[in-house]
Amino acid sequence: MRRFPILLFVIMALTLFLTACGEQSKEDVVQKLEEQQSEMKGYKTDASMTMKTGKEEQKYHIQISHKKDDFYRVELENDKDEKGSQIILKNDTGVFVLTPALNKSFKFQSEWPENTSQPYLFNSLVKDIKADDQSEFNATENHYVFKTKTNYQNNQALPFQEIYFDKKSYAPVMVKVFDQDMTALVEVQFSNFAANDSFKKEDFDVDENMAMSSSDVPVTAEPEEKIEAEVLYPEETLGASLWDKQEVETETGSRVIMTYKGEKDFTLIQETAKTEPASARQSVEVNGEPVQLSNGAMGAITEKKLEWNDQASTYHLASDELTAEEMVVVANSISGYSEK
Repeated sequence: MRRFPILLFVIMALTLFLTACGEQSKEDVVQKLEEQQSEMKGYKTDASMTMKTGKEEQKYHIQISHKKDDFYRVELENDKDEKGSQIILKNDTGVFVLTPALNKSFKFQSEWPENTSQPYLFNSLVKDIKADDQSEFNATENHYVFKTKTNYQNNQALPFQEIYFDKKSYAPVMVKVFDQDMTALVEVQFSNFAANDSFKKEDFDVDENMAMSSSDVPVTAEPEEKIEAEVLYPEETLGASLWDKQEVETETGSRVIMTYKGEKDFTLIQETAKTEPASARQSVEVNGEPVQLSNGAMGAITEKKLEWNDQASTYHLASDELTAEEMVVVANSISGYSEK
């Protein structure tokens, strides 16, 4: 009578042992991700990203191409932006942020994307996992899940992330980025992730991308037509108040100059975005970094200035007293907020 319970115990113990042997450890999964990253000559993927870091939720579609020799093409399209998509390019001459509808681009001598977390780039996710020796690991039925610290240069309000990889393919499936209270404010969903090295040099060329993307943007107004955008104000001013406001008429519309004074002074300029002719197209050199704002726009940030395009307007935020992170906070609070 005693043999049956003993035999049952042996069978259960053996089953648990075999199951444990078949489950990948954290170190196994990290090694597999590193191998996949090293072996891939390139990849393509689509992603949808939802951002709840501003007053209004923003959703947009992302198309990502990566070639192993540090070449990137990331196209971000926000349905709410009538001016079309923006493109981040990295090639052998630098990093560029393109706004094809306006024939404008910024050029950076930057370490992007290596110097900051990027929730939609496979390489960046693997880098964050490797950099956090206290990262948490969990295996679900279909996914390997890592919880790690983030490395956002200009946004310390998003310190944690959860990264989901498919158990069979090790492809990224989803990323959730959290605030200090573990509220998910950014979510990225991947689809169609596949190794791909069928890239041409022109896929990462600035002029080629400007020309191809500009042809897809609908024309909303004649070149000479003035488009008056609603003047928007920052909801978060970090202790400063609107001290002076001046409005100047320009060839394309209006330029509103707002001066804020208080604990930390700053100036905000909003002006009608001007579409440059193709013959006048040039990249503005920026001694700074590309930065993503909560309204979906990509901007250019330096120690004392932040510039970006949002629908029908171009914004310039300048301050000798605000930090780069504080300028981002002010810029993020502008979306959807106006004063009458």
